[in-house]
Amino acid sequence: MPERAGKQPSARESAVTAGCVLLLVLVADVAAALLVVILLAARGLDRMDAGSGVTATGVPPLDWTPGVGFGALALAVGVTALVLLRIGHRVVGAVQLTLCGLLTLHTLGSWP
Repeated sequence: MPERAGKQPSARESAVTAGCVLLLVLVADVAAALLVVILLAARGLDRMDAGSGVTATGVPPLDWTPGVGFGALALAVGVTALVLLRIGHRVVGAVQLTLCGLLTLHTLGSWP
């Protein structure tokens, strides 16, 4: 089997690789967003069940769900932004990095 160390990848191979990486990035972002939606929906359902005819006595426990959920989403978006910047998609990576910063600010605002 001949060595291919000196051969540069063709434009088609590079485009296919970039497309696959972009698809994986999209799937990772969608999975992280879905996780946040599921966590927040479960929290909402739990609060609906707890509020049926029960009077509150004392201080409610701390709710870590929004902080952890949005933190995980910010982490996933940040990692995908770094991957995009690494493979050369500067504009999309910069948008992802900006979105990561906004999600981080929202996470810090919702921290208990």
